[in-house]
Amino acid sequence: MRYFLTLKYQGAAYHGWQIQQNALSVQQVLNEALSLILREPIVTVGSGRTDTGVHAQGQVAHFDCNQSLNEQKHLRKFNAVLPHDISITELVAVTDDAHARFSAIRRSYQYFIHHKKNPFLNGLSYLLSTEVDVNLMNEAAYQLVERKKQNYACFSKSKTQNTTYDCHIFRADWHVLEKDRLVFSITANRFLRGMVRTVVGTMLDIGTQTTSLTDFADIIASQDRRRAGRSVDACGLFLTEVTYPDDIFRKHI
Repeated sequence: MRYFLTLKYQGAAYHGWQIQQNALSVQQVLNEALSLILREPIVTVGSGRTDTGVHAQGQVAHFDCNQSLNEQKHLRKFNAVLPHDISITELVAVTDDAHARFSAIRRSYQYFIHHKKNPFLNGLSYLLSTEVDVNLMNEAAYQLVERKKQNYACFSKSKTQNTTYDCHIFRADWHVLEKDRLVFSITANRFLRGMVRTVVGTMLDIGTQTTSLTDFADIIASQDRRRAGRSVDACGLFLTEVTYPDDIFRKHI
């Protein structure tokens, strides 16, 4: 049977989601935990990669096993052997052709920023000492939503295996959480490698008025990564939700 699981993790201790040689990943730890509990080799497939240091509140992965699982019972068992910085929040049976990556229709991220040094936010938010104009950044964000489907090669890492750089952005906005904290929220059908962190870095240039809104439009039209801003630190980025069509889910067990 095939199952989807939803998990949360702090990414600081891991070299991203995907298994790689000579580096610890979230996927590796998850595979080992599930294989131990289920007593059969388990290989998970994630909804997408998260880079080194990036966190997740709603990562989704699927796996196949040769047994029928009880949601609550196996959630407890899985979480009992997972480390403190990874937890599974949901386990649900899905159709045999459901795929954590290819069946996803929307993905959402948030990026957190704080302006004053705060040890309780260290590693979970990006410290930015410079004040920014949130209204200007929201005008830039609106440009992304207004464009709908668009080539965003300018925000992508250069060495990728993408056959297309088109993404449809459904939501992009900045909000003040409190006096010294900001959050950027973005939802799209797909994201390119490094895209959210580069979008944020470019918008921060707009917020400090080193890049204009006209420049922002020109950067997108250029499809040139060299024209966009820096890629901000991974610590502030969270994968918050992955959305799927209802018809891939079997009833909860």
